[in-house]
Amino acid sequence: MFARGETIIQFIERLAPKHYAVEGDKIGLQVGSAAREVRRVLVALDVNSAVVEEAAKLGAELIIAHHAVIYRPLAHLRTDTPAGALAARLLRNDIAVYISHTNLDTAEGGMNDWMAEALGLTGRDVLEEVHTDKLFKLVVFVPETHQDKVRAALFGAGAGWIGNYSHCSFNSEGTGTFLPREGTQPFIGQQGRLESAAEIRIETVVPQSVRKAVVSAMLKAHPYEEVAYDLYPMDLKGRSFGLGRVGVLPQPETLDQFAERVKQALDVPFVRIVGDGSRPIRKVAVLGGSGAKYIRHATFAGADVLVTGDIDYHSAQDAEAAGLAIVDPGHNAEKIMKPKLAEWLQEQLKSKGYATEVFASEVHTEPFKLR
Repeated sequence: MFARGETIIQFIERLAPKHYAVEGDKIGLQVGSAAREVRRVLVALDVNSAVVEEAAKLGAELIIAHHAVIYRPLAHLRTDTPAGALAARLLRNDIAVYISHTNLDTAEGGMNDWMAEALGLTGRDVLEEVHTDKLFKLVVFVPETHQDKVRAALFGAGAGWIGNYSHCSFNSEGTGTFLPREGTQPFIGQQGRLESAAEIRIETVVPQSVRKAVVSAMLKAHPYEEVAYDLYPMDLKGRSFGLGRVGVLPQPETLDQFAERVKQALDVPFVRIVGDGSRPIRKVAVLGGSGAKYIRHATFAGADVLVTGDIDYHSAQDAEAAGLAIVDPGHNAEKIMKPKLAEWLQEQLKSKGYATEVFASEVHTEPFKLR
């Protein structure tokens, strides 16, 4: 059994929900249709002619990419232009393209966590908050006989987390009353007769991101025909998600030593550095892609160095003046997402019994060359 395109996209959006993306980011299905069976998926950083050729030879029906294939609005779709020719080739080979960009950067276990892990950073925190998962309190009334079943359903769907504590709930005993009317099929009692039942009031915390799944699981596990429950917002702040990570190295290193660590960990031929190579480095900020505008965030976080790409001349001067070192491995350092996302997606598909295969692109899309 092979997964359909929309099923694969659902897996990706569980890891990196679309609402994690920064405003205006070009994400989602950009070319083709997801309403088809997919035997092979190619995970790529960029989508260019070489990647499309690779996908066609592989027999892939779907490309999952990080950078948008359609980034700027198209005034026309002429096949005698590079953008039009690329789109035509994708359509001719019936290859769909789905983009997961800043939502994958933001996601826990996504791009920036992969980069931070590769650098050996611990005690990681978000560099810039993009999204906060709002919290809700769910209260449901359950007959005593089914309290364990309903609690298990709630916790299994993602409810009950307070910090690093899971399966959190408050339970109180009480008596519920109801009168089944004509046309009902009551789990307890009879039509036309006022009933009372020993019930448990279960209270638990539900993040907005799993609210629908939790309510659905609760209703499915509950024995009553009509379930009495309340769901209301809380003032407490939920988990924060954002771009970049800040963490610490196991041991201090000089900037020159750390630059070598970045080269090896991110598999890049060279890095550009800003700062004295002998200065000590312990606290590190990392942000995949172009991070010049996050120099202020890294400085405010107390980082000794910012690892990010595409640093321009004046931003480098600003960082130097602020006492922040820079290690720039280039934008292509984000290629770390290819094997990581491919492996993750393959595991998800396999766990559900799908035979769809996932491959990491072997095409090198770095446009710059050293001389």
